Amino acid sequence: MRNQHDTDIEPQPVSSPTDYVLQELQLYGYRPFEDEPDPRPLPEGHVLAASIADIFDALVVSMTDTRLEPDLEQLLWGAVNLFHRATSRIERDLDDNEVSQKRLQREQDGSEIKSVELERLTAQGQTLLERRGAFELMRDQAAEHFERHTHSIWRPRSGSIVNHGNLTAAMIDSRDFLAAKKHVDTHALLPPGPKVAVTGGLDFNDHRLIWAKLDRVHAKHPDMVLLHGGSPKGAELIAAKWAHNRKVPQIAFKPDWTRHAKAAPFKRNDAILDTLPIGVIHFPGTGIQDNLADKARKLGIPVMRFGAA
Repeated sequence: MRNQHDTDIEPQPVSSPTDYVLQELQLYGYRPFEDEPDPRPLPEGHVLAASIADIFDALVVSMTDTRLEPDLEQLLWGAVNLFHRATSRIERDLDDNEVSQKRLQREQDGSEIKSVELERLTAQGQTLLERRGAFELMRDQAAEHFERHTHSIWRPRSGSIVNHGNLTAAMIDSRDFLAAKKHVDTHALLPPGPKVAVTGGLDFNDHRLIWAKLDRVHAKHPDMVLLHGGSPKGAELIAAKWAHNRKVPQIAFKPDWTRHAKAAPFKRNDAILDTLPIGVIHFPGTGIQDNLADKARKLGIPVMRFGAA
């Protein structure tokens, strides 16, 4: 007969490999890149586009003509920013991946361990590239819906908007541009083509004149890159909207008030001219705009002045 002490001498069951994997998944969830690349597919583009449209339509329908409508534009801006921040986070992961790959390439000694690790990092980098492309698509789709609902172009508080699959209509922050000049392998932040600077006051709003003059320059230089001061209103905002509409890459040189205080706009002018634009389009403004035009002339850069003096 068996008694209660029989279990003391029986061998304890050993967990199988399958049981171990299932326990790990229950505890930690799916963890890609632990042993092999994530095999799951990316969502299809048209599914992502439809989902983004649903998000914006739901917010607009539910909040329009209600007491919450004054907050709608800021919420829509935040919806775009969610995808923009996700893109930036993956960009940082890509930088870390690139550093790790270069380190392993230097350490290759013919061993299987080093070779397998490099293959894993390479596969991880490829997946990160694909994920970045998906989030850039979602951000761009969301930005289009933001523009359609608010009649304003979406701009981040800081940083650049670049789609690595399509470099047209990029909005590049000057700090990213200047950093990229020191690291010439960052092509996305160094758009090719002749650079044309535009400057104008906050109170100058003749959008027909501004668009007409920019269209004329664009016809002569179809691969141009627009440089401007990133002003929140006035001539430079109108120029930024023109570039967005015409799919012209643009670089915003915003004044660094924290670093340069009252001299910030003039230091910004110097930074614009350091890029050696082929010309400066000058619309009416203040002494800040005149300063840029005067310095450009001294450097031999043509200045085209339009509008009332």
